[in-house]
Amino acid sequence: MTTETTEAAMALSAEQRQGLLRQMILIRTFEEAILREYHADKGPGFDIGKGLIPGEMHLAAGQEPVAAGICAHLEQGDGLTAAHRPHHLAIAKGMNLRSLTGEIFGRESGLGRGRGGHMHLFDPSIHFSCSGIVAEGFPPALGQAFAFRNAGTNNIAVTVAGEGAANAGAFHESLNLAALWKLPVIFVIEDNDWGISVPRSSSTSVPSNAVRAAGYGIPGVRIEGNDVEAVYAAAAEAVARARAGEGPSLIEVHTLRLLGHFEGDAQGYRTDLATVPGEDPIPVYRQKLLDAGAVTEAEVAAMEDEARAQVEDAVEHAKNSPTPNPAEALKYVFVEGASS
Repeated sequence: MTTETTEAAMALSAEQRQGLLRQMILIRTFEEAILREYHADKGPGFDIGKGLIPGEMHLAAGQEPVAAGICAHLEQGDGLTAAHRPHHLAIAKGMNLRSLTGEIFGRESGLGRGRGGHMHLFDPSIHFSCSGIVAEGFPPALGQAFAFRNAGTNNIAVTVAGEGAANAGAFHESLNLAALWKLPVIFVIEDNDWGISVPRSSSTSVPSNAVRAAGYGIPGVRIEGNDVEAVYAAAAEAVARARAGEGPSLIEVHTLRLLGHFEGDAQGYRTDLATVPGEDPIPVYRQKLLDAGAVTEAEVAAMEDEARAQVEDAVEHAKNSPTPNPAEALKYVFVEGASS
């Protein structure tokens, strides 16, 4: 981190720090509810453990500092593309919890009317999209940034992916074009140490993807310690650079995956499971703010109560929403009125 970035982290007010904690608590509360419902007993006649949520499930517990720190600087009109582990970013970007939950549950009240599932969340109102395809989010982010600049707006695009995606061709092609065209885009890599079951050291030739930025003539920084305030500060610098027309930046955050690659992953390949719970960023940051006098126990409890109320409302709304009619499976595949 640069001196300016470090100073920005130190300059955070108590209110700003509370906002970061509140965002992380909301994200974790949401994902804990999703985890609960994913394994819930649906009742007589159903297999226990199948739950109400269809398909695979990739949760981001432990990676909340990335979403909270980055999205604190984004406006509604800014673009954000994410990968297959998207809930934390979607929530921090401002996605409606009812619409998000409805889509995860495969209900008509969802963003895609229940047709996309949790890896395919699209919300034009906040310029958010994600995909289960590795490195898929990089090129669309360039398109957004190109459109924003040509339209003369002050908006920027951010694209977030795991460290494995930084080995894909789309990553390098996107960095090259973004640098060449000086696009207002920020590349964010979440390094949670594991590309499914492969450690980063077994798949990547450099110890930090941040050094790859130099090959394209753009700034690159790696944040250690899963520190939300350090992420916030680095993002502030990158966002200011992009909005000023100075081009792209790359931020890599050494974050943490508390759970498996997907829900049901036995994680027999992991050697760090014994120490992972003690590295949970939320209790660590909560204690940091309590020690600094930036928040009180009562205020933290209020944040938790507020988060639970929002999340449970969204879950109940999803449960009470209708499932798609199989007879209308093709209804939203094509644009209405378009000729074949």
